[in-house]
Amino acid sequence: MIDWRLAATVAQAVAAAAPAPPPGNGTTAAGVQAFAAESAERVSAYTGLVSGLPLPDPETIDRSGWIGVNLHSMRSIMDPVAERAGVSLGVLAAPARAAAGVLLAVEIGVISGYLAGRVLGQYEFPVLDPAAPARLLFVGPNLENAARNLGAEEDGMLRWVALHETTHALQFTGVPWLREHLAGRMRAVLAALDAAVDPRRLLRLPAADDVRGLVDAVRRGDLVQWVAGPERAGLLEEVQSLMALLEGYAEHVMDAVGAPILPELDELREAMNRRRRDRSGLLRVLEKVIGLDMKMRQYEDGKRFCDAVVAEGGIETLNRAWASADALPTAAELRAPSAWIDRVTAA
Repeated sequence: MIDWRLAATVAQAVAAAAPAPPPGNGTTAAGVQAFAAESAERVSAYTGLVSGLPLPDPETIDRSGWIGVNLHSMRSIMDPVAERAGVSLGVLAAPARAAAGVLLAVEIGVISGYLAGRVLGQYEFPVLDPAAPARLLFVGPNLENAARNLGAEEDGMLRWVALHETTHALQFTGVPWLREHLAGRMRAVLAALDAAVDPRRLLRLPAADDVRGLVDAVRRGDLVQWVAGPERAGLLEEVQSLMALLEGYAEHVMDAVGAPILPELDELREAMNRRRRDRSGLLRVLEKVIGLDMKMRQYEDGKRFCDAVVAEGGIETLNRAWASADALPTAAELRAPSAWIDRVTAA
């Protein structure tokens, strides 16, 4: 099993290295409440998505709080994967599985700690439990830092991020089948995923109490290799396409709805895109290790698709994607929006 206390220790250590905002008033809970409520109304009016459930109350949290939420959500996902680690090693399977529990804890801690210093907001729910309550989170220190580093007004930045996260909230509460569908696809992916451990690498690793050394090993990619057989390539592509649609839809909405209420929208978009691109060499390596480079492409590919569909057929046409799982765009259709439009309008 994964050592979740070690994961939390590593995450807090990594997050502590992220720049802290200067002393000030900080992101206020009242401001978050007001902008989230306004965003939900505006996003619903533009998209036509109507929540079948009350949206969760927005919460302002710090980096430590975000780490706690993230690790709790990851637990149900990662423990089963850790149990399968090293199954091909015969008599070495048991020690390899024990080692994998430590290694996965470090890797998860590094990922969580790194993201804790960058995530601005998140519509969060346990992916594998569609009945579990969701939370609408805003990470105050990161919003303050992002506004300062991007030369933006904090209220404008918060308002823009609120549009993005409330769009996700309306997607998952306004499309009844979506959350269960995502859970089912993720279960299938995880069932095919193996945390492969190379025994030779274990001999080169730092001691378990050398947090800095283990973090460096994660950055080099020396810990656990994630393996899914080639027969699962189609499933992985399907999940990636769904995530690209979800993120691209939210990116499109935050621009379309933000245009009349955010005079600095163009500057915010340019600055946000620059923030996503301008990462140090070390961060680029780490992002490849943890798969964040795919996340960046999801934003870009999904937004291009959604913008193109709306330009050709309006938001009503784009909303055909929420009719059923069969209407979701494939990876090929994300690159050819007109082909997807032809398919769903014919249907």
